[in-house]
Amino acid sequence: MKRRSFFYVLAAGVLVLLLIGAGGFYWLRANSPLALLGGGEVTNPSATIFVPKKAPVMVSLLVNPDRLEGLRQAVARPANRKRSRAELNQFKQSLLANTDLDYRRDIQPWLGDEITLALTSLDFDRTRDNGEQRGLLLAVTTKNPQRSREFVDLFWQKQANVETDLVFETYKGVKLIYKNQDSVVKTQDAVNKGFYNRDRSALPKDAINRASAQNSVATAVVGDRFVLFANNPRVLKEAINNVQAPNLSLSDSTSYQRAIESISQPKIGLTYVNLPALAKLLGNNSQMEIDPTYESLAIAISPKTQGLLAETALLAATGQEIPPTTPSLSQPVGALQYLPEKIAIAASGSNLEQLWTQLTSGLDSDDSLAQLINQPIANLQARWGIDLKQDIFSWVQGEYALGMLPRPDRKDSDWIFVAEKSETTKAEAAIDRLDASAKQQGLSVSSFTLENQPISAWTKLTTTAEKNQGDDQDPVKLEAQVKGVHASVGKYEIFTTSIEAMNQAIKAPDNSLVKSDRFQANITSLPQPNNGYLYLDWASSQAFLERQLPIVRVVELVAEPLFNELNSLAFSSYGSDDGVRRSKVFLRLGAKAEE
Repeated sequence: MKRRSFFYVLAAGVLVLLLIGAGGFYWLRANSPLALLGGGEVTNPSATIFVPKKAPVMVSLLVNPDRLEGLRQAVARPANRKRSRAELNQFKQSLLANTDLDYRRDIQPWLGDEITLALTSLDFDRTRDNGEQRGLLLAVTTKNPQRSREFVDLFWQKQANVETDLVFETYKGVKLIYKNQDSVVKTQDAVNKGFYNRDRSALPKDAINRASAQNSVATAVVGDRFVLFANNPRVLKEAINNVQAPNLSLSDSTSYQRAIESISQPKIGLTYVNLPALAKLLGNNSQMEIDPTYESLAIAISPKTQGLLAETALLAATGQEIPPTTPSLSQPVGALQYLPEKIAIAASGSNLEQLWTQLTSGLDSDDSLAQLINQPIANLQARWGIDLKQDIFSWVQGEYALGMLPRPDRKDSDWIFVAEKSETTKAEAAIDRLDASAKQQGLSVSSFTLENQPISAWTKLTTTAEKNQGDDQDPVKLEAQVKGVHASVGKYEIFTTSIEAMNQAIKAPDNSLVKSDRFQANITSLPQPNNGYLYLDWASSQAFLERQLPIVRVVELVAEPLFNELNSLAFSSYGSDDGVRRSKVFLRLGAKAEE
């Protein structure tokens, strides 16, 4: 295996380890998992001393990977445990493929309780001739310094060959080992082009430039605690500089310190994102920009009995202010009772007008999120011929619930929207204006009874010709296409996209989403008070989300172990204070077989 390939597999492996753990962070009780079941560790990553302040992304695993091996088995369904074990073994084999290294023999004896992977820079050599060279750093703690040094020596022995010269360099008291750059030129450029010059000056200039920034594993053992891997010796030297020079490392960053101080729960994993740097990394190809209001994002991962809880802290940039808000809901809103149990996506809360203003304030700078939010809105507006913001959102200042109901008999799903009415918002007058607007659009407004409940439907009459077997003229059939349905039920107004959906909404209180075990299992881990819930049944909503957000497919590929066990998720926000917006996400895992 090439050293470049090995490093990338190793770096990807750290992320996969974290995601495998996310596939089941509740350890077998027989193996004393009390610390993990209690939420994880209270410590923060110590390897931040090597990571530069402006690093775009850092991901840390704060427990030994061996403690996670049983976790995947714990959450996997009994029928899938054999496959789960095979997947783990395959992962380990691919990580060390063609290296003649064995995890249990060569790594397990010294591997400590922290693995930190960081994208340290977007272009570590700042040279235009060779393009942007990403800096990657992997810092691993060791519990046995002697065995970890033996591993590094063994690693290079296994990787060395007759065409490879290794460099042993002492940099500021730290021993670095990496591949000789002249050898990089010879083996990767000269040989490929049919010449093999020992004289570096005889090689093409572009080959030398590429070689100088070539991704090649570099290693270092720092003191008795850390083993470092990087994709270039320059990255390692920068990491050592960050430790020895004051005020250079991420641990000295005010933004990072604020972020971790905002995380209240114990954790087994932490992700920190520098949003402006991430925006540069994504570039124009992402069709996405980061809202300049925010500077950084921290995500802490903790285990729960039925899955995984992620706490997020979104920090405002210097000079930006976020108005303080306080969560107001101590229980799920009553409007949820009209969403059937089979709802695939549900959103609920209060004061929809305020929420809509908050959501849309940053949509111009985030095309991907705009597509997710605006596309369903645009479809409903086109179908009903109304302006949802003006005609509906403006008067929904009380409870609301919105749900997507899958339709196995057709491609498009149904939508159900429930809004609380009040005299202060003049809801009845607003609903009358909706009927009037439908008539202006050429729709018929008809009233009838469904399940002893008066309802109104917006319909469009169309004619179709039926084929006739004889010589007579084909008969013409009159059809009414339902564009929308609404009904007043108690203090709520219910809007649906079909009569079938309205029928299910009216019947829902006896078997609603909010009463279902799967919904309750998700929200139990989300504390109250909060600002409401966003709920996703993954199996039912996956296809819709993939159509609306193509990046979902990429995330699924990277986090396959997680998505293989993902049953559903719930999200809630908890307001903001001191320039930090807080929220939590619960992922329910490994329960598909019982649903």
